[in-house]
Amino acid sequence: MGDGGEQLGIMSLAQAREIARQQNLDLVEVAATAVPPVCRLLDYGKYKYEQTKKEREARKNQRVSLLREVRLRPRIDDHDFEAKARSVKKLLGGGDKVKVTVIFRGREIVHPELGLRLLDRMGNSLKEVASVEKQPSMEGRRMIMILSLLGGAKARTTEGVKQA
Repeated sequence: MGDGGEQLGIMSLAQAREIARQQNLDLVEVAATAVPPVCRLLDYGKYKYEQTKKEREARKNQRVSLLREVRLRPRIDDHDFEAKARSVKKLLGGGDKVKVTVIFRGREIVHPELGLRLLDRMGNSLKEVASVEKQPSMEGRRMIMILSLLGGAKARTTEGVKQA
C-alpha cells in the first residue's frame, strides 16, 4: 500500500524498496504470514510517535481497580460492624472492589451460618452503593464475598469542582 492507502499491487522487494526510497518513506511489513507478504509505505518515525501518543492517551483514561480486603470475625459488635461498613463504603467510593472476609478461629468454624448472616448484613447495609459480585463462599476457615460499586454510582467524581 502506498502512503495514501492505495494499493500498488504485487511487486518484487527491490521495486518496493526503490519506490520507498524515491518517496522518502519506509517499507514496513504489515502481514508477514500472508502470501505474498503485505507491506506498507509510511514514515516509520511518525507512525511510532502516533502509536505512543495513542498508548499514552489510553493509559491516561484507564482506572486501575484494586481488590481491597476488609476482615471481620463472627462475633463482631454492632458498632464495630458499622465502622467496617463505613470503611467498605469508602473503599468502594474510591473505585476499588472490596473482598469482605469473615475469619473463623477455633470452634467458630462449626457455625458458618453466623458468617453467612454477617456477610448478608454487610451486603444489605451497602445495597444502595454496592452490588455483590461474588456470593458468600467458604474457602478453608474463611468465608468471603466480593462487592463492587454499582454501575449508576460514580467513583471519585469531580463534578461541581470549579476549574481555574
